[in-house]
Amino acid sequence: MPAPANGPARLRPAEAAARVVMLALVAVLTLTATEDPKQLGWIALLAVAAVPAFLVRHHIWSPAGRLAEVVITSLAAGFVASSADTVGRVNAGFGAEAILPYLAVPLLTAALHRRSTEGPVLLGVAAATMVIGGGVSGSLTEPGYLAACGQWLVLGAIVTFAAETMRQLLQPPEPTPQPYAEATRLLTQLRSVARSLPGATLDPGGISEHLLEELRAVAPGHRAAVLSASGGGRLVVLAQSGAERVDWEVTLDADSAIADAWATQQPQTASRSQARTHAGGEASSLVVPLVAGVRTIGLVILETDAAGAYPSAVVQAVTEVTGPAALRLEAALLFDDVRSLATNEERQRLAREIHDGVAQELVMVGYGIDNAQATLPEGAEETAEELRTLRGEVTRVITELRLSLFELRSEVDRNGGLAAAIAEYARTLGTSAGLRVHFTFDESTARLPAATEAELLRIAQEAITNARKHAGASNLWVTCTVDPPYAEIEVSDDGKGFADERPDGRYGLTIMAERAERIRGRLKITPRHPSGTTVAVVLGTPPRRDSVRESVSAPEGE
Repeated sequence: MPAPANGPARLRPAEAAARVVMLALVAVLTLTATEDPKQLGWIALLAVAAVPAFLVRHHIWSPAGRLAEVVITSLAAGFVASSADTVGRVNAGFGAEAILPYLAVPLLTAALHRRSTEGPVLLGVAAATMVIGGGVSGSLTEPGYLAACGQWLVLGAIVTFAAETMRQLLQPPEPTPQPYAEATRLLTQLRSVARSLPGATLDPGGISEHLLEELRAVAPGHRAAVLSASGGGRLVVLAQSGAERVDWEVTLDADSAIADAWATQQPQTASRSQARTHAGGEASSLVVPLVAGVRTIGLVILETDAAGAYPSAVVQAVTEVTGPAALRLEAALLFDDVRSLATNEERQRLAREIHDGVAQELVMVGYGIDNAQATLPEGAEETAEELRTLRGEVTRVITELRLSLFELRSEVDRNGGLAAAIAEYARTLGTSAGLRVHFTFDESTARLPAATEAELLRIAQEAITNARKHAGASNLWVTCTVDPPYAEIEVSDDGKGFADERPDGRYGLTIMAERAERIRGRLKITPRHPSGTTVAVVLGTPPRRDSVRESVSAPEGE
């Protein structure tokens, strides 16, 4: 337990009252046992020694005061016993018991202050001082003196080691907070704190980009990046600057300054690039861990095409910037996790509500139509046709609901990756609509941030759903390229296209555009020749010009 912080002098009533009472008690006992007013000098010394123990709140003076009390009490025991024996009021050294009760005061105070090592030290000092005081006063040979000292040392040990247990037993148990009540309290605090943040942002990407801008002013660098953990022993790129695309080393088991900085939580410099592919030539790199508390939450990489570019002075300047930034980034990443959990939970809740509510009701409607058809009298062909049409419409709506439930429950598996999640969704919807789905996947072993993968999946789902519902297509081409920090998802169909007033609804396109903007991506809508539409979302910059670079973005609001 850490020592109490220093503080101004102030009277602590409980400790003061205990010492005053005990001082008065031992003064009366001492005077009664010795009939010598001179022995009250020990009581005066105890009063002086007690002043720093309860009047000054200091991590040195308070323990020193308690040590002085123990020393004076133990020394006085021998002289008081000797004086009591002289006047014949108490025999064989038992006069020590007149002053030894005060020994409990400093020992109990140390125990209540949770100073676990101070109590045993005070007991050891007391025993040694009792021997010294008894030897000097001549009381050490008296069995009564030894018995009295032994008795109070045992009582002092009980006080020292049992005080914490007694304190816990006497303290009323704290009420266990209810999980939802505690969650409400924490979320309320989070909302208040988020609103007071500069720019009211808790976006990991935005915070990382701001950090790189700050570092540009204190350290040289042709390339820079902020990486964070994604699980599975790999890192993801949150932001980078100085180059269109760098193939950073993102594995933590590689022989690199990145892995060393993560493991040691210390800045690492190297005379080579931390990219998996580099053109060669002179290079210097600096990797600084972002540590919040005892946990490494990310890394900052700075590189320049020159030798010896990061001496200790530059490293110190960089760490002065990254230190406060680590806490900001940790808060943003935690908020991202909370937001993802809340979003996924809400999607699952909606799926359960639809499945147990509207979907079941529609199934019952379908059964009712079937019963009506079965009980129609002969010759009611017109009514039978209307019921068959209505039954077909109900079946279609139920199918749409089931696909919507599948969409709500679809998530990017932590082990499967983004491409697998998109493929599963496209395959399921393609089968239900009779579409031939053609896949082209090129996914790196490196991962994008979880929140980014989730947004890309939702954009792909919306594009695939639009093609299935409105395009009247026979084929669907799905391309997924992921090589962090770059990613591109492209969905093409051979349907009638937007130019023919395809009734996708502007709302779906608006949602896709908003999702793309949220992850700093670009949504591209282009016609496909000879027919159909291509919807693509591009994140970051590819190593070559991508196929949609020259395409026209969808007008705002579409």
